[in-house]
Amino acid sequence: MSRWAAVLAGGSGTRFWPLSTPERPKQMLPLVGDTPLLQQAVARLAGLIPPERVLVVTAANLAPATRALLPSIPADNVLAEPRPASTGPALAWATAVAAARDPDATLLSLHADWCVGDDVAFRDAALSALETAEHHDVLVTVGIVPDRPETGYGYIEPGDVLAGDARRVARFTEKPQRKQAEALVESGALWNSGLFAWTATRFMAETQAVAPEIAGALQFLERDDVAGYFAHVTPIAVDVSHFERSERVAVVPGPFPWDDVGTWAALLRVLPTDERGNAFEGHVRQRDSSGCVAWVDEDMLVLDGVSDLVVVRANGVILVTTRDRAADLKELLASLAIDPRAKLP
Repeated sequence: MSRWAAVLAGGSGTRFWPLSTPERPKQMLPLVGDTPLLQQAVARLAGLIPPERVLVVTAANLAPATRALLPSIPADNVLAEPRPASTGPALAWATAVAAARDPDATLLSLHADWCVGDDVAFRDAALSALETAEHHDVLVTVGIVPDRPETGYGYIEPGDVLAGDARRVARFTEKPQRKQAEALVESGALWNSGLFAWTATRFMAETQAVAPEIAGALQFLERDDVAGYFAHVTPIAVDVSHFERSERVAVVPGPFPWDDVGTWAALLRVLPTDERGNAFEGHVRQRDSSGCVAWVDEDMLVLDGVSDLVVVRANGVILVTTRDRAADLKELLASLAIDPRAKLP
């Protein structure tokens, strides 16, 4: 039995507009550290899964840039989606590719745009997930041990003990209100990270059993007709298509710092901050300002006597909003009839 990874790298990253663009979305940006998040995600697998067994699922228009960023990954391991169809169809495709090359494959699924604070602990948790999938014939999710009652994440409530730290999943709760999130954390619930593991055999069996949005199109993959497959699948997240429906789901804990860095404001959690709680990238100066995020790709930015702002100067565009409103960037762009996928001036 060989172990594979499927790295999901097709997101458009519009929540980091105007720095993110259709040609260079979030996963291709060095938001945390000196290298793009995608490169970090693949490097994090070193010693766990060899490059020749790492599959990267991305958008068709991003495939050339993805291959250029990942020279250690075989070119045909970069899987270019004809159209976006969410994570369920993408992972079924990646699983089918791995199974075609090795019928006994086990897969680890991860996203390309996370910030992980401890690579060793990440690999330990990933190995635990892979071993649990192999030994107990279940779909496995890694639940992050929370450090706050976050309302923007989904939660996993562990159930009966399966073996060691592995537990059955009692239920999933998606993005709870503040009081419910506090109660979930107090009760020992975990964040649903989206770090998954399964054997190819079990995943495809569960696809047939509980995911009709995908199962009916698998016949096209059997004929190596990727375009036909994507033309017939219904977009659906793997969390819904498989994990919320299957009765063969387990969770193992992930005791490592993790953040999906979903908004500009989230950078305050993962970037170094100054004595006033500001996180800056580029030539930024401040006086009497606190709790601000600022990112400039050229020129100088000066902040004076302001608090809790997000200021971005990138690709010829200046964005100024508040940390609270940064999560509503998509709605802002829609209300102003600004297409984040359009070429910037």
